Amino acid sequence: MKKVIKYIFFDLDNTLVDFMGIKKMCCSAAVDAMIKEGLEMSKKDAMKILFELYENYGIEYDKIFQKFLIRVMKKIDYKILARAVYEYRRVQLRHLKPYPGVVHLMKKLKQEGYKLSIVSDAPSMKVWLRLFETGLAEYFDFVVAFDETRQKKPSRGVFRLAVKKAGCKPHEILFVGDDPMRDVNGAKAVGIKTVFALYGLVPKYKKYVKSISPDYVIRRPSELLDVLKRINGG
Repeated sequence: MKKVIKYIFFDLDNTLVDFMGIKKMCCSAAVDAMIKEGLEMSKKDAMKILFELYENYGIEYDKIFQKFLIRVMKKIDYKILARAVYEYRRVQLRHLKPYPGVVHLMKKLKQEGYKLSIVSDAPSMKVWLRLFETGLAEYFDFVVAFDETRQKKPSRGVFRLAVKKAGCKPHEILFVGDDPMRDVNGAKAVGIKTVFALYGLVPKYKKYVKSISPDYVIRRPSELLDVLKRINGG
């Protein structure tokens, strides 16, 4: 059977990996560690401030604990900072793994001859590190990340670069992502077929779901195989 779809683009965080779940777990461990080292505030207040800072500086901001300590202590206590970073990384390395079924899905897609890539708003280094840490790196041909375009999804420039790298037509590509506006609407704007990964939807983005019309919706990663059968079967 001749394939209609040749390339599959994936978002990474909350599509292949439970990024926000792990982020909250890591931050919780880091806050506990800072309190043990002498930070005088409640865990509830500390978590609230930490995620307010993430909202301001971006969820990938790598100096977030420095900003946090300056905010709450008016200075950086390097012992507290080091303990926070250590605990964050320890928990991340222990718990960072793909959603159930993702590895099997990747193996199946490669066996069936599909080309795969990641289109992410994170920096390239962080994307590749996450892929190696989760054992997914071997399945992907390339990554399109923020440092290449200096733009974020849903910018058309991001998706156009991905299409150019893939070397095929937009209608020969399927994009799988969890973000209603950035992933679904961004990919559709350049003519790419879209799959909305409902299982990865972050609660704060639920209000945007009614404003999208993805070509397909999946409730678990394995359902992507059924979507491909439907497309290629006409």
